[in-house]
Amino acid sequence: MQRKILVLGAGMVGGAIALDLAKDERFNVTVADYNADALAKVAAAGRMQVLHRDLSDPAMVREVAGSFDMVVNAVPGFMGYQTFKAVIEAGKDIVDISFFIEDPFTVDELARKHNVTAAMDCGVAPGMCNVLIGDAHHLLDVTDNVVYYVGGLPAIREWPYEYKAVFSPADVLEEYTRPARFIVGGTTVVKPALSDPELMDFPGVGTLEAFNTDGLRSLVRTIKAPNMTEKTLRYPGHIEKMRMLRETGFFSKEEMLVGGVKIRPLDLTSSLLFPKWKFTEADVDITVMKVVVEGMKNEKRTRFTWDLLDRKDEKTGIHSMARCTGYTATVALRMIADGVFNQKGVIVPEYFGAHPKCVDYLLKGLRERGVVYKEKVEEIQMVKW
Repeated sequence: MQRKILVLGAGMVGGAIALDLAKDERFNVTVADYNADALAKVAAAGRMQVLHRDLSDPAMVREVAGSFDMVVNAVPGFMGYQTFKAVIEAGKDIVDISFFIEDPFTVDELARKHNVTAAMDCGVAPGMCNVLIGDAHHLLDVTDNVVYYVGGLPAIREWPYEYKAVFSPADVLEEYTRPARFIVGGTTVVKPALSDPELMDFPGVGTLEAFNTDGLRSLVRTIKAPNMTEKTLRYPGHIEKMRMLRETGFFSKEEMLVGGVKIRPLDLTSSLLFPKWKFTEADVDITVMKVVVEGMKNEKRTRFTWDLLDRKDEKTGIHSMARCTGYTATVALRMIADGVFNQKGVIVPEYFGAHPKCVDYLLKGLRERGVVYKEKVEEIQMVKW
């Protein structure tokens, strides 16, 4: 019997998720969104049903989700938490990529009460980076250093921003304003986003700049390592542009009077930036990620490294970030549906990493879809002073 799958959100990533799931004969897929144009684009694929619904209404989400077996949440981050909670209240297993900023563990008890597997942050980063970090942490006797770098970029650099957003641009701006948390010497340190810039060379891409963003998320709570850092990657020069806008006040949410009209600077900035940051179907994007975990194993210092360089699939037209994010979610959903992982409650991806069968399942499923993580394990020569 087919499982009925509901995908909430018909955007670029939600659409990729729906298409991948619809190829599976075990699933009957429906996509819900308020955006009629986005739904029409998904419906044109002819493999799924669509529902025109206001997903900003939790009551509506509960009602719609109640008719399905499993749910994927691909709405923008600002409405992600309330949607996540509503699906749990409907008693349905959920895989979430909305990347909301609220503490997910506040609904852990609720998920257990409803016997729900509520898997959040099932994208590329957060997402697969957490899985890989959890895998290394599980294999090491002691983990003492975790760092990962990630960025989604247009393959062709175009002035003035040399950047485009495959997911919600509002969530991108949040990365530039929310203080970044990381762990140094066992202590949580908070610095402004866009701080501590460094230049890094990536084969096949060239030189990129990395900067602090608040991407560790649940890892701060779940992985016991004295040093953990996450940095976002952009083409050189992007940091200074975003810092200038932020420090001038263009990202402020506080209303101000302009020409007798009250406006939020962020709304104006969004209206100006988002059209320039929008990917067209013809645009090509790349996803770059490096995950490094170091520690002790069998009294030897060991380093795990994973590298990802992915590019838009020209055959299907699906952008790289939509592939890397969306396919992580679809493979995770299959993994839960197949009973490979059946823990109840709020599940963060590093929990998958503690189970070798889950890691293998995810990496295999992604590899079958052309998303390949290259792993390297090496012993590090310890310096004696």
